[in-house]
Amino acid sequence: MRAGERLAPLEIPVTRTLIVAGAIASRDYQDVHHDPELARQKGAPDVFMNILTTNGLVGRYVTDHFGPTAVLRKVAIRLGAPNHPGDTMVLTGSVEEVHGDTAVVRVVGANGLGTHVTGTVTVTVPEARR
Repeated sequence: MRAGERLAPLEIPVTRTLIVAGAIASRDYQDVHHDPELARQKGAPDVFMNILTTNGLVGRYVTDHFGPTAVLRKVAIRLGAPNHPGDTMVLTGSVEEVHGDTAVVRVVGANGLGTHVTGTVTVTVPEARR
């Protein structure tokens, strides 16, 4: 774990099932996350992913890289372009700083419309487990 280390990109197919399942799992029953017609009535071309699903995918991306002992300390994200069914989100990341067993990772997720998510993740990886 060192500053400048790049995480391998992760491609996530954005399916209708992923969007709806993520909304249900996070108890976000807003119609724009499960009802295409109501999403269109509200100005969106289709349903779109909620922030809690994106947050979970960003966390998964970082813990997949650092392994099963990694502990997320903070996930701070900002949404941009929506994730719609049929697109692919590609997550990329790099370690910005390291303090002992804790790192700050910058993460960006892009799709066909542009940047879906940007943010930082603070993660601790116990020394004995690296």
